[in-house]
Amino acid sequence: MTSYSVLLPCVPRRLEQALPFAGLVRWTGAVRLWQGQAMVMEPHQIFAGLAGAGFRVPTGLGVTLMPLRQPYEAALQARSVALATGEPAIAGFGPGARAFQENILGAPYEKPLQVARQYVTAVRRLLDGEMVVMDGPHLAFRGQLAPVAAPRVDVGLGVLRPAMARLAGEVADVVITWLTPPGYLRDVILPAVAEGAERAGRSSLPRVVAMVPTGLDKEGREGAGCERLALAGNAAHMQAPHYLDMLGRAGVDVGSGRIEDVARGVVETGAFAGGDLPQVLKALRAYEEVGVDEVVLNTTAVCKLFGAQESLADLSAILRSITAPR
Repeated sequence: MTSYSVLLPCVPRRLEQALPFAGLVRWTGAVRLWQGQAMVMEPHQIFAGLAGAGFRVPTGLGVTLMPLRQPYEAALQARSVALATGEPAIAGFGPGARAFQENILGAPYEKPLQVARQYVTAVRRLLDGEMVVMDGPHLAFRGQLAPVAAPRVDVGLGVLRPAMARLAGEVADVVITWLTPPGYLRDVILPAVAEGAERAGRSSLPRVVAMVPTGLDKEGREGAGCERLALAGNAAHMQAPHYLDMLGRAGVDVGSGRIEDVARGVVETGAFAGGDLPQVLKALRAYEEVGVDEVVLNTTAVCKLFGAQESLADLSAILRSITAPR
């Protein structure tokens, strides 16, 4: 059965901005609070701060960017969140765009799939308490986390295209997607994950988490059409080469060079779940039908255009309806 979670739809500058969304997870059927990579307040510290304020909820980091932290620190930070909250966590990682890699590291990863394989494998083994010795070619270190009883931390890999999906099928506990249409998940990503798992001889598949941008088109939101919301929440993604490549594979018109055409295609393929409440629920059910294990409701656009209270209202309405008996 598919579960539903909540993405923190803003980049907090003060901890109290995140508190209502943690409360939403505690008091509704949402199973986890997620945050992607943030460059203002670090996500691990936000989750630890929420726990200190009394909001100890399961968390997901999806995805944090590999160039920012060495695998030992990544494992230590993820386990620290689980210890602070007393709840299981998902630590998702991704290599980021080539330009970001170059800015942080001085040069982009020559072979990002190989780096991701080593990175995720190292973090998983560290969290399992093993002594890890990596001697290259991409990572070189020796270390072991101090032993301590802690809630489970699953290791995820951000996935957009088939090659990374196959790798996730081999080495990850969780597959994490963003802005991926349900049809593309069904036809491309999930078969590639299964192929990777079979190649690795795994007895079970990784869980699949889909970050789905969503927002209600309702009275009082002038001009809040689906395409405008899709663009407001994902403009940067719709211009990034790796996202454009994925969307093109998924049937979105990315050849015109107009971001408005990309936004239209995102809506038409179901990658953005918008409209009135019945339309949103229908779009979300499509992810259930293709076999997604956890849908993360991303109301970033609503928060950006109309404020946190409207974002909370949308999330509450969707969660109330999606978790009601059918």
